[in-house]
Amino acid sequence: MRKGIILVCVWVATLAQAQTKDGGISESMLREIQKEQQLTATDRALMNAIAGNPIDDLARNHRNAGEIDTYFSVETRKQPINDQQQSGRCWMFSGMNVLKGDFARRTDSLTVEFSQAYLFFWDQLEKANLMLQGVIDTGQKPIDDQRVQFFFRHPLNDGGTFCGVADLGDKYGMVPREVMPETYSSDNTSRCSRLIASKLREYGLQLREMVEKGKKPAAIEKAKTRMLSQVYHILQCTIGEPPTKFSYAFRNKDGRPTGEAREYTPMQFYKEVVGDGGLNGTFIMVMNDPRREYYKTYEIEQDRHTYDGHNWKYVNLPMDEIEQMAIAALKDGRKLYSSYDVGKMLDRKRGYADTENFDYGSLFGTTFGMNKAERIMTFDSGSTHAMTLTAVDLDAKGKAKKWKVENSWGVEWGQKGYMIMTDRWLREYLFRLVVPKQYVPEKVLRAADLPPVMVVPEDPLFLPDE
Repeated sequence: MRKGIILVCVWVATLAQAQTKDGGISESMLREIQKEQQLTATDRALMNAIAGNPIDDLARNHRNAGEIDTYFSVETRKQPINDQQQSGRCWMFSGMNVLKGDFARRTDSLTVEFSQAYLFFWDQLEKANLMLQGVIDTGQKPIDDQRVQFFFRHPLNDGGTFCGVADLGDKYGMVPREVMPETYSSDNTSRCSRLIASKLREYGLQLREMVEKGKKPAAIEKAKTRMLSQVYHILQCTIGEPPTKFSYAFRNKDGRPTGEAREYTPMQFYKEVVGDGGLNGTFIMVMNDPRREYYKTYEIEQDRHTYDGHNWKYVNLPMDEIEQMAIAALKDGRKLYSSYDVGKMLDRKRGYADTENFDYGSLFGTTFGMNKAERIMTFDSGSTHAMTLTAVDLDAKGKAKKWKVENSWGVEWGQKGYMIMTDRWLREYLFRLVVPKQYVPEKVLRAADLPPVMVVPEDPLFLPDE
């Protein structure tokens, strides 16, 4: 023990002498670094292989590349696979998958495809208003204030969570896809979103100037309304004009109309498909964040889709508790909104996620040893993509072995549009789950009703699902 401590001290002292006084890489430190690179013939062959091939192809674990077991003991009814194209609207596709799954389950045969373009139009307009009103609310603060910076850095985006589906649907209703189909800009959101974001930043400066000059609230509101009118026009040109009335006939699972077409408003259609009470109040959002205390509710400041809507709010739970709720809902035929870090250990060619898919450590002669909490706190991992949980395979004791999600990357991707993941992968990389309240234990419902702990939107776990 004593000898080891001396050696460590000598090593640290050598490094301290080697670097420049301000912490930079000096010539002597560089020599120390290069001295460690004693390459063998095998090392050079490996370097040549890595230089000419994708890293994942070389790190692929051959022992884990066998045939994938596609059997699931609990599986919900299949539905058509969608494709979000070049957009960050996974949260919307997953949320609508849940709604149409619930509708088919409740009616036993009727099918529906919702218009993502319709809800996206209102999402972008509402986020524009959220940004502009946020700038007004913080108009007395300096421009480098953290909250002011938040609004100007993120004036709007195309990502989100399930509470966005709930707030937007409850406010604007929904329409069938055939009534408002996709456009190039709804499938490819980046250019339009960047243009609107640039305009919002310009408008934000103008509103701050009005606040600083003490303009009356009525004048500021009038200016904001005029600004939102321009945003509306850009959305109208790129995504289309949202319908106020339309004619529609529901179809059965064979695609045949079940009766005469009826006239609907978007809200009438929404209530018929979702229910008169809407979505808000029917579910809770849970997360697994081992950095924080479990059975407490956390609310993310300013992270919402509409100014008058709901901030993202989660009950933090252990994975065992989350899995039990998911299993109960799936057994009852309910699909679930869920989100993951799909950038980790996903074999995209096979649509298969497992912690043993790739062995990066052996490839580079090192280890990647952070646990889930450490990955979150260092921004190495967090929720990046929402998908619809549809199936689970249970062992004889009722424990999950593997899971299946419906993705929104088209039917040609992965397992014919689905992704299969082992339970050990899900426990490491699942972050959010939306659960209808009837499957939530009383203890968790009580936790959801407690005053929330407020969390800043810059927290690494709370980026939008895209």
